Amino acid sequence: MGESKYVNRGFGLKQAIVGKLARDYRSEVVERMRTGGFRLDAGDLSFRLAQEFGFCYGVDRAVEYAYETREKFPDRRIFLAGEIIHNPGVNQRLRDMGIRFLDGSADGARIPDLEPGDVVILPAFGLPLGDMELLRATGAVLVDTTCGSVLNVWKNVENYARDGFTALIHGKYDHEETRATSSRALKHPLGRYIVVRDPAETGQVCDYIEGRGDRAAFFDRFTRAISPGFDPDRDLERIGCANQTTMLSTESLAIAERIRVSMIARFGADEAAKRFRAFDTICSATQERQDALHALLGKVPLDLVVVIGGYNSSNTTHLVEIALEKVPAFHIRSASCLDSPDAIRHQPFGKREEIVTHGWLPAGPVTIGLTAGASTPDVEIETVIRRIASFRDLSV
Repeated sequence: MGESKYVNRGFGLKQAIVGKLARDYRSEVVERMRTGGFRLDAGDLSFRLAQEFGFCYGVDRAVEYAYETREKFPDRRIFLAGEIIHNPGVNQRLRDMGIRFLDGSADGARIPDLEPGDVVILPAFGLPLGDMELLRATGAVLVDTTCGSVLNVWKNVENYARDGFTALIHGKYDHEETRATSSRALKHPLGRYIVVRDPAETGQVCDYIEGRGDRAAFFDRFTRAISPGFDPDRDLERIGCANQTTMLSTESLAIAERIRVSMIARFGADEAAKRFRAFDTICSATQERQDALHALLGKVPLDLVVVIGGYNSSNTTHLVEIALEKVPAFHIRSASCLDSPDAIRHQPFGKREEIVTHGWLPAGPVTIGLTAGASTPDVEIETVIRRIASFRDLSV
């Protein structure tokens, strides 16, 4: 029997790699906090951890499959078709294991460089259909780690396209997941898509639906976020809502409702019911982490919150957005951003560049809230706790 060229269930080697995963990602300190009320006290510092944080099931699975792939093919060339998840530490560990990236960099490669027998790991976000077709044509073994929550969104978007509905996707048009999702709308001849990032962009779409839109202004705003040949006069008459799974849940639901109201205003309730569809496709893990942070903010008086995760991680940035409603919040990539008790390097919400803020850690007793995006391993949370404690000459 020949070698399978497509694998999406791993290689059954979990027992062989479980020790390596524990070594690289597990944290005894975080385990102790889980069993101790999600709290750790050290001197005049009190750390309070949200009850849902860090690695989700889909990320766990993706990282596990990557380690299994290296175990299964110790002598093969292995590549990643982009970051497996949005965590720089995890991606660096995979590089250290000899896994290269298909990013065209000096130590990476490109799809045309692949040979039959090479192995390519597909990221948890999935890949656009065009990239998948190119990869299949190389003859490489494809190990698919696409998250099940993402696959669920794809199914809905494909159903919209099959029935002639435009997929209105709440997300970031240049995010890997949204690029993969929007490509699924083009599997059918009638498929169309438009990506809206926020309520402001949604408002512009609603204005057009209700007959108040300006065509030139519409294209100025959405040129990079619509399917080829998109015509707002034609393609906003039947809409199905979906979302990037890591967006802010309340915002996704509000956007869908706003579109529904505009469709009623344009077509009337009975006709709008035939022209509008919506499914809640927010990832359950994303929702759980958002809910847990809300609960922490409502339960414990905090002086500040530290949110740990990659700067390009959508679900992590939305945790920062939630925290900022109540207290100062700092989004850091890792403990290396904690320069001193005075200086912290972090990425402000809504920005794309890291800045330095001084005076971030108050003197005297401090209660610090902690949470982490779904791509952040427990060990990075421990490292942050130890680094902050070291500023007061404390150990944990």
